[in-house]
Amino acid sequence: MSDSHSPEAKAYWKENIRIVLSLLAIWFSVSFGMAIVFADALDNIRFFGFKLGFWMAQQGSIYCFVILIFVYVYKMNKLDHKYGVDEDSDDLADNETPPKK
Repeated sequence: MSDSHSPEAKAYWKENIRIVLSLLAIWFSVSFGMAIVFADALDNIRFFGFKLGFWMAQQGSIYCFVILIFVYVYKMNKLDHKYGVDEDSDDLADNETPPKK
């Protein structure tokens, strides 16, 4: 993908933006929705001895954010591999030898 205006590059960035926006929507719903808007309704449920709304605002949202980071890394690695721009791809020519370690 050497040309940034190629159809392949545009498709890559379209999928990239779709992944980012979907994960941002989850992040927003967890941080704003569960910890602020629906906190009173969730407080009727107990989780580890705490009200669920309080727990989501203090601990649960942090766990969700960490999980979202791992999901982002996984999905972006798959996307990079699909379009051949991953870090593991071998860009050596057929007659070159890899560097010695």
